[in-house]
Amino acid sequence: DSQRQATREAGRLAGLDVRRIINEPTAAALAYGLDRRGADSKVAVFDLGGGTFDISILELSGNVIQVLATNGDTHLGGDDYDEALVTWLVEEFLDEHGVDLRKDPIAMQRLREAAERAKCELSGRVETEIVVPFIASSPAGLLNLRTTLTRARFEALTEHLTRRCEAPCLTCLKDAGLKPSDIDEVLLVGGSTRMPAVRRLVREIFGKEPNSTINPDEVVAVGAAVQGAVLAGEMDDMVLLDVTPLTLGVETLGGVSTCIIERNTTIPTSSTRIFSTARDGQTTVEIHVVQGERKMAADNRTLGRFRLEGIPPAPKGIPQIEVKFDIDADGILTVSAVDLSSGAAKKITVKATAGLREDTVERMIEEARRMSDEDDRKVRLAGLRNLARALMDEAEKLMESAGKAVPDRMAALAAAKARLEDMLDSEDAEALESAVSALRENLRLAAGSLVEEETRRRAERAKDITSSLLLPPEEGAGPPSPGRRL
Repeated sequence: DSQRQATREAGRLAGLDVRRIINEPTAAALAYGLDRRGADSKVAVFDLGGGTFDISILELSGNVIQVLATNGDTHLGGDDYDEALVTWLVEEFLDEHGVDLRKDPIAMQRLREAAERAKCELSGRVETEIVVPFIASSPAGLLNLRTTLTRARFEALTEHLTRRCEAPCLTCLKDAGLKPSDIDEVLLVGGSTRMPAVRRLVREIFGKEPNSTINPDEVVAVGAAVQGAVLAGEMDDMVLLDVTPLTLGVETLGGVSTCIIERNTTIPTSSTRIFSTARDGQTTVEIHVVQGERKMAADNRTLGRFRLEGIPPAPKGIPQIEVKFDIDADGILTVSAVDLSSGAAKKITVKATAGLREDTVERMIEEARRMSDEDDRKVRLAGLRNLARALMDEAEKLMESAGKAVPDRMAALAAAKARLEDMLDSEDAEALESAVSALRENLRLAAGSLVEEETRRRAERAKDITSSLLLPPEEGAGPPSPGRRL
């Protein structure tokens, strides 16, 4: 979100009217939509640029382009291929001449330029010659770097980089709920996709030849121009639907993160949930907005906090507090909270202080997968503690209302409540659940005994009243004769 905000601000400072912000794969999809308009298909946008790799799965249906899922690697791109080749050239030169070029920054820059040229040339030919004259000096004089590099050798040097594209593609497909065979077209974006090894990998992953009808260096600019034309009213038949990268939610009782908008939900979007108070007479609630895939709020990223005040005092669970999340087309989140009885309301627009890079998103998702069992344990403990507190409140109220009635049952109930109270902070879920069950059972028995006692008392009162009732005179009967019973 902060990256989008910063981009918008940069445009404003440059004197531009920033109407909408879209990511590069989405822009590529718009460009692709120009010559596939009206056809329903699922498209993979494979974007390998100079410094980053992005993969997006999109659905094209008529004039609607919907992003189903995104993934990538922000530390993988053409520059990494250049560096791998530079490292090889440095080692070759060191072996041949005994001179380490890494000690000379100017020589290293010249090597990087030569490596990039060789990489580009090998996309169109099977071998190339790398020549860097006078790159170093020795007691014997100036030294030149001259070597022949084949495409096979280059691909062997960089195979580990090419293979790193595979995992994000498979994860993206899984997030979109698709198999490789479900993809109708693979669109290549970025100059690095010209490398034959990359195209072979794409064929291997998706089982089809990638589409190269659009210049990979121009496709993003074309897509941005299309979106600009739509916003300017010059084109009115193209709709773009982006997605949220991570789950958005709020913290609820026990520190649990409760989802409001799920990850990979199409934006713009809006979602509303009703919450209530956790304590009797509570007049203020705190709305803690979090982002991430972990099940406990403390393990997720805080986006903002605010308080809703002015809630009329009432028993817990009675007030109705409507929390609404709105995400606009630029991915900017607005959170509002309204007490439905009093009308008290408050909202914030989330402007995070630090944006989330793609690698951060992936780290958070992977961490959620890795910590899934531990998170389940924490959620279970939080749920048991919430239930325990509710049962202890019920037990307290029941004991107060019982007075001196059914003393044995009330004593057992008090003991079960005390045991549970002692275990409330325990990390042993099984023991805590056992204590909760014990208090629940004692509550049931105590309530049942109290009902039986009340029924018995009412029966006794009814008997006493009945024994003192007088019968009415029989219809048509005269005055009672002497000695006649009433």
